[in-house]
Amino acid sequence: MTSFAIDTGPLVAFLNRHDSFNEWAVETLDSIEAPLLTCEAVVAEACHLLRSSRGGSEAVLELIERKVVIVAFDLGAEVQRVRKLMNKYASVPMSLADACLVRMAEIDKALSIITLDGDFHVYRRGRAALSVVSP
Repeated sequence: MTSFAIDTGPLVAFLNRHDSFNEWAVETLDSIEAPLLTCEAVVAEACHLLRSSRGGSEAVLELIERKVVIVAFDLGAEVQRVRKLMNKYASVPMSLADACLVRMAEIDKALSIITLDGDFHVYRRGRAALSVVSP
């Protein structure tokens, strides 16, 4: 069964009706059964990007509280592999959030990543392309 992890861009777009990808994010997330998985780095980025939107950061945390989004990654346990990924893709460059999501996809082969970031078409799980949901 496919599970889904959400990146920062779609999370922000879903919560910000003024975002140019809002309609796509709402339609996409409405078509997927919760919960969505993510990592703390995505949550931190989303809260930062939505900090000036009324209720933005609160909305991110509410999704977690309601278990619509589940933080399902332990960076402490995966730091060595995350570091290797960030070094491997340093020329892209790979953010911490991206590295965590790629590591999540390495661990769960059935994981699809919902993203607006084209870099996920560059990243690999071994030699295989990642499963990506994007506009």
